[in-house]
Amino acid sequence: MKLYRLYVVLFVSVIMMTGCMNSGSPEERVVKILDKTVEKESNFTEKQEPLNDLEKEEKEIYEKIIKLGMKEYDQIVELSDEALKNIEKREELIEKEKESMDASKKQFDKMEGQTDKIEDQKVKKEAVKMEKTMNERYEKYEDVYKTYQQSLANDKQLYELFKKEDLKMDELQSQIDKINTTYEKVVKANEKFNAVTTKYNQEKDSFYETAGIKKTDSDKD
Repeated sequence: MKLYRLYVVLFVSVIMMTGCMNSGSPEERVVKILDKTVEKESNFTEKQEPLNDLEKEEKEIYEKIIKLGMKEYDQIVELSDEALKNIEKREELIEKEKESMDASKKQFDKMEGQTDKIEDQKVKKEAVKMEKTMNERYEKYEDVYKTYQQSLANDKQLYELFKKEDLKMDELQSQIDKINTTYEKVVKANEKFNAVTTKYNQEKDSFYETAGIKKTDSDKD
């Protein structure tokens, strides 16, 4: 049973336009879209800690159960019910996280057509590259979301099995193998999501630099 949620998040940047950038320019509109996109993801980042805490709690419950013998069946059922409630809470959080990412994507979709209006070809190239990477990031998150949903479904099945008085060892082992396989997929999906997020942050910095956009020291991730 592994813990696997550790996300790289978007940079929040406080910026200052240089004098060469006209008010209402394509570059300025792009920056405003980027800032609002980060704002839409605020709920996404806020969900990480409670999800991690719930995963740790569920891991502790699982470890307690496997240390018990069938003579402690009533205790196993009680712990399994506790784990199922834990999973329900995680389902609620992952759905709220998904809503936040959907809102972020809806905001970022406003970028369409804006990069084409940038006249400086070097700046335009950086903006187009950044836009492509961000769209890839949303695709990677969909993979994270789907695999995480599957992992929760498998966890549910596990704790329902624990509540069976006539549970057979091969049945339990089969479910644990299924869970471990899904966990590996979640880990890989998270790694890909984090990698493309890091890439986007780097390309965003490159766009700012090329466009002559200064950031203050209050930047953070």
